[in-house]
Amino acid sequence: MNQERHADRDYSFALAQRVQELMRDYGPSATPRAYTVWYSYVAGEHPLMNDAIKRLITQKQTLTETDTDTLFEQHLAGGRLAHMAGETSATMLSEIAGVMEMLDLSVDSAAAYNASLSSISQDLTHNAVTRERVREIVGSVVAKTREVATSNRVLEARMRESRAEIEMLREKLEATRLESLTDPLTGLSNRKHFEEMLRACVDAATQTGTAMSLIVLDIDFFKRFNDLYGHLTGDQVLRLVAIVMRESAGNHATLSRFGGEEFGIVLPGLDRTEARGIAEAVRQNVMGRDLVKRSTGESLGRVSVSVGVAAYKAGDSPVSLLERADLCMFAAKRAGRNRTIDDSVGADALQHVA
Repeated sequence: MNQERHADRDYSFALAQRVQELMRDYGPSATPRAYTVWYSYVAGEHPLMNDAIKRLITQKQTLTETDTDTLFEQHLAGGRLAHMAGETSATMLSEIAGVMEMLDLSVDSAAAYNASLSSISQDLTHNAVTRERVREIVGSVVAKTREVATSNRVLEARMRESRAEIEMLREKLEATRLESLTDPLTGLSNRKHFEEMLRACVDAATQTGTAMSLIVLDIDFFKRFNDLYGHLTGDQVLRLVAIVMRESAGNHATLSRFGGEEFGIVLPGLDRTEARGIAEAVRQNVMGRDLVKRSTGESLGRVSVSVGVAAYKAGDSPVSLLERADLCMFAAKRAGRNRTIDDSVGADALQHVA
């Protein structure tokens, strides 16, 4: 047993040493969140997160604090939400059990009352009725009725309490569900919700033949901006883009932040021309905002975004539509950034810039 513990101890120290090496090579700092992300990476506990890290390193050669925060929220913080949901579900089950117990008592009370009335009815039918006997019967009925009324009042009060408790739990579960689908920094949908809505919209377009489009946008030179002005100012830029998306996209769009500085807009019912109009509105409005560092009032200039637009076509899957929108966005990057390119340019042109 001591040997096993010693082996586990040595293994954990070996993991920790590798984590430190990776944070030094690919990370901006050794924050607790960064350590947690890299430790999980080295331990191989979350394969999807490992794939995401490998993609980011391939693209950027490093991870920013924003990247590690996003990875933590998307892949490692779900346990807390699951725990909250589990606690709430257990409380609700307890409330339901209490209500069922009260209903059982009420049913038993009603059955006893019916049995008493049946007994009295038989007594009246088969036996001689005297004034004294009538008085006894009436007294018995009144007493039984009072018992049932008392039981019903207790049940009614308990039901009111349980209804209020269950309503509170329902709100808590809904808040937990929404939190699990929301990017905590921008308040937009996270990648999980983005993928769910993209799949639903593609399925609807496939079944009904209606239009739908997808916008993918990426902040230009975000890493350089983040390194120059700091993590908190970088967060300010991400929030700015989210605000502009809300102002420009309309009520039926699903707005998402699904990567470090990558955003998506799912547009059910809109064709390529309409989607491009929204994409251009977002791009121009982002460029039109002057950034000011909150702590000092220093002007930081402006940022821009590169935007790709893809319209649904027969046979598309969520993956193929997203890939085409991504290719359009990368084409915008290659063409000089701060522009919108849609998939009307043709597959050959997009593949050429990929």
